[in-house]
Amino acid sequence: MPTPAAPLSLESFDGSRRELRRELRRRRRALTPEQRRRASEHLCLRLSRLPEVQRARRVALYLPNDGEIDPTPLIDWFRHRGARVHLPVLKPLSRNRLWFVHYHADTPMVRNRFGIPEPETRHGAHRARRLAAWALDLILLPLVGFDDAGQRMGMGGGFYDRTLAFTRHPGPRPRLVGLAHDCQRVDSLPVEPWDVPLDAIVSDARLVRP
Repeated sequence: MPTPAAPLSLESFDGSRRELRRELRRRRRALTPEQRRRASEHLCLRLSRLPEVQRARRVALYLPNDGEIDPTPLIDWFRHRGARVHLPVLKPLSRNRLWFVHYHADTPMVRNRFGIPEPETRHGAHRARRLAAWALDLILLPLVGFDDAGQRMGMGGGFYDRTLAFTRHPGPRPRLVGLAHDCQRVDSLPVEPWDVPLDAIVSDARLVRP
């Protein structure tokens, strides 16, 4: 298993979340392809042992971008267990919100406005495969930073926070698990009013239960 990385401190960036976010993204981009491959292996092994991951039948994960830790080796594992895998898609006509579209090897893909591949949803057959977040059992979402108390830092666009705001109220909800390289760990992150709490955070070196 990997050696846990020393956490960064928000105080060393004079409390600037923007500068801390920039440094955390730089850290993960600086990892070599071999380091990323090993990190992905350790991450997927930890995830496959979690009860909420083993139980899930409607799952959302992401295609890694900008050095994000890679959960895609789990796609075949989920399918062999009878689970359906979905990817996030930018929801049109709704600012900074997501829906989730069933994904398989033959899914037509396009690049969204950020240059990230996502399933094509313009045609009727593909629109029928999309789900709202509340209909999923599990969402694996990428993080920019995290701490040992289970607080998280995202990209700053609020996509997941807006999409998952409903989880603060009674009703059906997916389990939420954030993923990151261990080099993205911070000693302490402030809680913002709009931050949606996670059920767990998993890195290549640790599991955090808030």
